[in-house]
Amino acid sequence: MEAEITDLSHNGRGVARVADKVVFIHGALPGETVRFKYTARQRQFDEGRVVDIVRPSADRVEPHCPHAETCNGCALQHLQPARQIEFKQKTLVDNLNRIGKVQAERLLEPLVGTQWAYRRKARLSVRWVEKKQRVLVGFREKDGRFVADCSGCPVLHPDIGERLSELSELIGSLSVYRRVPQLEIACGDQCSAIVVRHMDPLTADDIACLTGYMQASGLQIYLQAKGPDSVTPLQPGFPPLRFTLPEQGLVFEFGPLNFIQVNADLNRRMIARVLDIMQAGPQQRILDLFCGLGNFTLPLARHAGEVVGVEGDSALIALARHNAQLNDIQNVRYYAADLSEESDRPTWLDTPYDQVLLDPPRAGAEFILPQVAATGAARIVYVSCHPASLARDAGLLVHQLGYRLTAAGVMDMFPHTGHVESIAVFEK
Repeated sequence: MEAEITDLSHNGRGVARVADKVVFIHGALPGETVRFKYTARQRQFDEGRVVDIVRPSADRVEPHCPHAETCNGCALQHLQPARQIEFKQKTLVDNLNRIGKVQAERLLEPLVGTQWAYRRKARLSVRWVEKKQRVLVGFREKDGRFVADCSGCPVLHPDIGERLSELSELIGSLSVYRRVPQLEIACGDQCSAIVVRHMDPLTADDIACLTGYMQASGLQIYLQAKGPDSVTPLQPGFPPLRFTLPEQGLVFEFGPLNFIQVNADLNRRMIARVLDIMQAGPQQRILDLFCGLGNFTLPLARHAGEVVGVEGDSALIALARHNAQLNDIQNVRYYAADLSEESDRPTWLDTPYDQVLLDPPRAGAEFILPQVAATGAARIVYVSCHPASLARDAGLLVHQLGYRLTAAGVMDMFPHTGHVESIAVFEK
């Protein structure tokens, strides 16, 4: 079929209307005329992929990765980077207007950083493919059913992205090659780790094979037989994974399954922006909600009088306390608490705060916002990984809780994807 593309969807697909029905088309850009093939039909919309570009957009570029057309790890490599940022900023603004019924008083300049080899955390699919008689390791194809056959990945950290073929051969050499569904990867500043999820026990030969590869590659290999609590190092004595924030003189230690921001370069820029916005002083008390391992808490503690960090994952709270001790930071307190549902007023809210930082997961911070407003904080800085939940929460803060949306902007945490990371500033 032939179609005129009028827009981009939230996940980077071209939007067209064919026979009075919306079609989302992989690989198409606004302003283009394309020929496409249907890949799925739904009641409300259809899906397709580009077969031929009849009239290309001036913003179209040749993808850097040879697997970009099939692999779903990136959705926007065919769109020049400057236009990717504009698309993400438009997505943020549209969500704020449509869902939250709010408009930022000013738009912040988008934060951009490294475009390639930026991704230091990922979950890679693993599958034995009968027709190819080998194991594939990588992201899934665009239709989600199969693992993309990729020899390498330019957005992954080179420790992993340049080794996809090696990892495919490694898993294929194990006795349990059909029973390894995924690899978790985590890259620190000095070394990188792989967690091998295996659903059947490994043999002595399997262990020897993995050990040999680990010694040859320099990667840390962990084994996961069941849930996250079952993760163990292939050999004892691995040094902890680490990343640094040089401008703040901070070092963070983390485990291979712990959450950290995916993009190291953008994370440093994002922290610098937060510090610049908050301008925390020695007389101020700061509340950091969804604080994780202290990514924002510890940089803020370099400037504020006291910072309180709260996180639902007790293991991350233990790690945050460890990182505070590692950096000899004494003016932080950490609490483990579920922030995703309504609860009685916790003790850490018994005293007022000057400012609050929020960095919630995709679901947002809806349940905790009334209690945040009750702290009397003059400013709330909200870091978001999902513009729709941010927009909903912005509407609540502005229309019900007495705040103004003074600034908002996007941060390119995931270049070449449709993922929209953003920051919003609310003031009394």
